[in-house]
Amino acid sequence: MNRDRVVRISADRRLRGPYTAGSALLHMLVPEALEAWPGPVAEHDIEIRAVAPDLRDRVHARRQPISAHRPRAERILVPAPRRTLRIANGIAEFVRDHLSRTGPLTVELLDYAEADPADRELVAVLCRRVPRELLTMDTLRRTGARRGGPEPTPAGHDLRADELVAQGLIGPRLGAVPRHRECGTDPRRAAEAYHFATQWCLEQGCHHAVAELGLRGLTLADPDAAPETWWGLVHDTAIALGALGREDEAEQVLMEARVQTTSPLWHSTIAYTLAMHTTRHHDPARRDLDAALGWVNTGIALCGLLPDRAERAVKLGFDLNGRALIEARRGHPDRALRLVQEAIDMADRDLPGDVQPVHKMVLRANRAQLYEMLGQTADALREWDAVIAADPAYPDYYIDRGNLLYKLGRVGAAVADYETAMETGLPFPEPYFNRSQARFAAGDLTGALADLDHALELDPAFADAYPNRAGILAALDRYEEARAACDAGLALTPDDPYLRCVLGQVETAAGHHDRARDAFDRAIALDASMATAWACRGELAFTTGDLSGAVQDLSRALELTDEAAAETPALLFNRAMALRATGRENEALADLERAGKLAPGDEEIQRELTR
Repeated sequence: MNRDRVVRISADRRLRGPYTAGSALLHMLVPEALEAWPGPVAEHDIEIRAVAPDLRDRVHARRQPISAHRPRAERILVPAPRRTLRIANGIAEFVRDHLSRTGPLTVELLDYAEADPADRELVAVLCRRVPRELLTMDTLRRTGARRGGPEPTPAGHDLRADELVAQGLIGPRLGAVPRHRECGTDPRRAAEAYHFATQWCLEQGCHHAVAELGLRGLTLADPDAAPETWWGLVHDTAIALGALGREDEAEQVLMEARVQTTSPLWHSTIAYTLAMHTTRHHDPARRDLDAALGWVNTGIALCGLLPDRAERAVKLGFDLNGRALIEARRGHPDRALRLVQEAIDMADRDLPGDVQPVHKMVLRANRAQLYEMLGQTADALREWDAVIAADPAYPDYYIDRGNLLYKLGRVGAAVADYETAMETGLPFPEPYFNRSQARFAAGDLTGALADLDHALELDPAFADAYPNRAGILAALDRYEEARAACDAGLALTPDDPYLRCVLGQVETAAGHHDRARDAFDRAIALDASMATAWACRGELAFTTGDLSGAVQDLSRALELTDEAAAETPALLFNRAMALRATGRENEALADLERAGKLAPGDEEIQRELTR
């Protein structure tokens, strides 16, 4: 076993792109693992191939969605910005498992100030998830000149770029090659080099790299001499900027592109992209569904004129799907469903066989979501079955189907889908969070808590996990830990009424009535329609002797709760006790009788009815 190894690597993104440091680390560890214990390499094939693309010949692709086998133009699913966090978690698990066998490692990082955000995220996750006794990562500063020798001539840059390309490696083409081309003598080749890099980085979800590389490439691209390269840079850059919440910059890129082209196809894509940015703007105050509808209608009008039926089926179907999203957000899911159905009918008619399978799959997934919105759960479930059958290696759709199954009471099948998502894709918190809810409902508090802990280990910013975790800890009488969970969640989302309500429950259980009352007050101020907060404040009022306040708050909770809801009998029972304590016996009996009809097997209700 090797001990106390020290390796020094550069993190300068200008060398090998967004994962310069991560790639160097894996180039050292993966060959060791393949020789001694290849199992962990296979388990983390997706993330290793993303971070160290030049190991792809040695790391077999075990899990691949259908898009991996389609031409680049058909790969329409753009990874979310959080994909890089999923990748980082997978790499951390591989490194942890490998170093537990080989012994500790110290990594000295040079040029960390030049690291891409994806590499920085990876380093942060490695430091958080790999025990320090196994991995130490230190950043170092270079002393003296960074690189010796005279400045290369433009011809020297051309020669160096040619040499790197001839090696057949991907990594240099994401960093060094575009930089050398930019300093060389041929802007056209430089733009092509930047476009190769943006395409690769966009498919991996490295949006920061795409934005930087794309903006640089656009300064060199010529829309007249090399229109396809120019358009590719426009498209990739605008998509990445939008994904990063930099919509103003994306709009500027697209507006400048409108001036440069007369292509109806590209104008339609610009209109569609502007519509989506306006619909999904990271600032809710700047979302404008009317403006978005205007933009997407422009795209639909242009695509409807395309002469080629297959091309029209794809491009017009895409725009109809975009308009469906806008209509759904405008509160018209029925209109949205008709639009998606129109797009599906076109695809079925004009895209025969296995042509454009990703496009068809996305349309059916959106139809499934709309069926759910309209309460057509049987149709929705049938659609999710078809979508998953079309691409069993795409994990997110298992989450969607699992959630529907859970709503339908098919908990075992839902959990099976969540666990398939865990096995199929990169590590991400949603399936663990969802399984925790199923375990909690089954009374398995320990299992539910373990799932929530793991979800937060994967993503400490996963805000939805904190109220549930705090509630379970409080149920286990672990009040200090529950309070800490609330505080951690509120640090992320201080205006979350659910967390405020859970904090009130924790403080109530701990006997801190003033703190509990303040928490419930703040929860109600943030969301006056939250029945649980009214109910909890009413129960607290009863406990502290404020009987009229208890009746008032419990009455409001009942007004906000459906008669068929599971919690209604308990609310009626609690209000009955408050009414009885104030001498309002007839009203108390009326509540108890209603509660008894809703929960005829509840012994406590029956006992109070016979008093």
